[in-house]
Amino acid sequence: MTSSNRLTLWIFIAMVVGIAAGAGYRAAFPDERSIAAFSDHISILTDIFLRLVKMIIAPLVLSTLVVGVAKLGDLGSVGRIGGRALLWFVSASLVSLLLGMLLVNLFEPGVSLHLPLPPADASAGIDREAFTLRSFITHVFPKSVVEAMAHNEILQIVVFSLMLGVACAATGEKGEPIVKAMDSLGHVMLKVTGMVMNAAPFAVFGAMAAVIAQKGFGILWDYGRFILQFYFGLVLLWVVLLLVCWAIIGRRTGALIGRIKDPLLLAFSTASSEAAYPRTLENLERFGCPNRIVSFILPLGYSFNLDGSMMYMTFASLFIAQAYGIDLSMSQQLTMLLVLMVTSKGIAGVPRASLVVIAGTLALFDIPEAGLLLLLGVDHLLDMGRSATNVVGNAVATVVVSKWEGMLEK
Repeated sequence: MTSSNRLTLWIFIAMVVGIAAGAGYRAAFPDERSIAAFSDHISILTDIFLRLVKMIIAPLVLSTLVVGVAKLGDLGSVGRIGGRALLWFVSASLVSLLLGMLLVNLFEPGVSLHLPLPPADASAGIDREAFTLRSFITHVFPKSVVEAMAHNEILQIVVFSLMLGVACAATGEKGEPIVKAMDSLGHVMLKVTGMVMNAAPFAVFGAMAAVIAQKGFGILWDYGRFILQFYFGLVLLWVVLLLVCWAIIGRRTGALIGRIKDPLLLAFSTASSEAAYPRTLENLERFGCPNRIVSFILPLGYSFNLDGSMMYMTFASLFIAQAYGIDLSMSQQLTMLLVLMVTSKGIAGVPRASLVVIAGTLALFDIPEAGLLLLLGVDHLLDMGRSATNVVGNAVATVVVSKWEGMLEK
């Protein structure tokens, strides 16, 4: 058994044991205060792991992207590959949004879910002013690369890395020492990644035990239909993405799924696609994607290609409108999709980013923001699915662009 398969097995075992531990504690100590204390303490394992992952991401993105861009050699190559990547990102985002819109109109979860509605003027505790189109555009460009790295602002790190990589390529020999230093840093950070990933099963155990102890299985009964409908939509999205991937790379799609199963399971169990970034980067290179493509496409994808999050934002926004009996015309729904398409880009570094974007979108269409309260209880369970889907979407995007560039190794 390879080390990757061993880690996948241990993560799966940790999920099962974590679910059992959380359910067992909830049954033995039903007091809410005791459950809250247990969840707070056991989730320390997950918090430590996620902090370690965040520690890795900034230097990993910086080093791999600078080397990748420098190896591309010229602005023409960067522009061509970037253009192809953005074409894929926009297309995949539109498919995600449209599929979510079609399914929510078909299933009408907001109508069929008979739950008491919060008052329309109740606060959901989400600062919708925290993310606007203007703030996004200005936020893209870093004031300081040190500040961007300190706060793990991936999109800002990408902008700086692109400029530094292009400058190194244009400088020639004088830029080579920086490229070599970044290459060395990238290899060292991948070694650090391997060390951090050994702690993943403990993080998964803590995450699953905490969420099951807090939520129990009762919430699955109350929201079961809505959760199943959303996950059905994610499965359909997976099918679409993988079918397109099959049309482009053929039978190797099966091998790709095998390569990303480890980061996929990690993203699902921790509800964080960011946690899966280092291992996704490694495994895509092992699959045959060149380092310069992976290190260029994957960081961009984490800002521009969050397919699972896109579907969730459509699903959630229209669900809330249905719950409050607000009938949106098809033109209004399509306008909503366009708004989400623009405002959702670059949200990776914003806490509870999907909810922030949804809150701002609801305000534009006079839908009560309080409807977000209907989702907060199950948001973590939904986040698990959309995080895993984000990993699939970015992996497929990287492989497809590598194939388009004629650089996918067999």
